[in-house]
Amino acid sequence: MSLPPRSIAIVLGTRPELVKLTDLVRLLGPAAHLVHTGQHYDEELSGRFLTELGLPEPTFLTGIGGRPRAVQISAALAQLDTLFTTEPPLAVVVQGDTNAALAGALAANARGIPLLHVEAGLRSHDRNMPEEHNRVLIDRIADVLCAATGDNRANLLAEGIADERIAVTGNTVVEAVRNQLPDAAERAALLARHGLNADGFVLATVHRPENTDSPEALRAILGELGALAGDVPVVLPLHPRTRARIASAGLAELLAPLFVTAPLGYAEFLALAAHAALLVSDSGGIQEECTVLGRPLVVVRRSTERPEAMADFADLVEPGAEIGRVARRRLAEGPAGLERLAALPSPFGDGSASERIVALLAAVAAPQQLAAAA
Repeated sequence: MSLPPRSIAIVLGTRPELVKLTDLVRLLGPAAHLVHTGQHYDEELSGRFLTELGLPEPTFLTGIGGRPRAVQISAALAQLDTLFTTEPPLAVVVQGDTNAALAGALAANARGIPLLHVEAGLRSHDRNMPEEHNRVLIDRIADVLCAATGDNRANLLAEGIADERIAVTGNTVVEAVRNQLPDAAERAALLARHGLNADGFVLATVHRPENTDSPEALRAILGELGALAGDVPVVLPLHPRTRARIASAGLAELLAPLFVTAPLGYAEFLALAAHAALLVSDSGGIQEECTVLGRPLVVVRRSTERPEAMADFADLVEPGAEIGRVARRRLAEGPAGLERLAALPSPFGDGSASERIVALLAAVAAPQQLAAAA
């Protein structure tokens, strides 16, 4: 059964959403109508991601990027309401916990359009995280909640959400990593271009406001990475926002020991991550990606909504000396530690999440057609 063209509105606003929804968009084909709020949009990064991932040209909203959270949500909501009135979709899809996702969810709910939430049920139980409020609100109003893991499903049930609204699908990140990871020859060429040896470097990223907006946290993280660079090369792709925060805090000299690069495309990042001896990051997505790549990760955050990764693959630490201690312990495990992780399955699923989600979408978007075909 095929869905009508542009009948499924997929509302997103950030690069991680683009990555995680790529395979879903491809499976939906002409039925997918990509709507980009511009929460994170710049031609160098987001434009490149759209091209690299082979995604169709989205409908872009305006005046949202770089605005305060409440303004982002309200401006996106107003434009989405107009869009859904003039071109009503059969269903709306949102992913994760961004301001764009919350705006998409509220717009669908206001117009009585079935809402499907990809990556439902994540909980950090940290009320200081704006994302925690976003994901809880989306889950309350979603019609279909696609939980990545059994733990996510348990979180939803504990909050009183009806079991029939929940489906454990796995996480779409698994197929994203598998499909976007360059082949062995391309990865070898990339390592050579950067002058890196496989399993002989650390790959780090820093972008979350809790780390970049605090000069103390930023100093602690960069200081620990710099000390680590005395033992092993540390590669740091630097987002423009993080670079600006480093400059304004007067911390530019702390970059000297590090191998700083421009932001990387998704495939290039995965290629380096697949051969890093260790990852150090505050990213949510990397907590999932490391489990598919079989690489250890030091998560530099106060809390995490992905405890599944902490069992084997990752360690949660706050900015400070614990970063270096845990990093050195992981590095000391050497090839045996990497082999152990490579042999473990990802707790985030088997790589078929997008296919399961398309089937769920067909059931909510065209139930009459399904019934007639039965």
